[in-house]
Amino acid sequence: MNKAEAADEIGKMSFEEALAELKGIVERLEQGDGKLEESIDIYQRGALLKQHCDSKLRAAQERIEKITLTKDGQPTGSEPLDLE
Repeated sequence: MNKAEAADEIGKMSFEEALAELKGIVERLEQGDGKLEESIDIYQRGALLKQHCDSKLRAAQERIEKITLTKDGQPTGSEPLDLE
């Protein structure tokens, strides 16, 4: 599978799927049992998975809203969360 095909496949994954695979890759690399070329290939896939997870997290962060309340604690609506 080439890099473009891998990126396309990973782009279809949910955050949870990508994170689970990334964790598996980290564990395999930490064991250090694989051949060099195989380790390079899975490292590259891991980098694509990390990028995908980061993108999913940024998108989720943009969707987070904070609930606005009146003085007596009743919800009045929501507004974008100011992260800065």
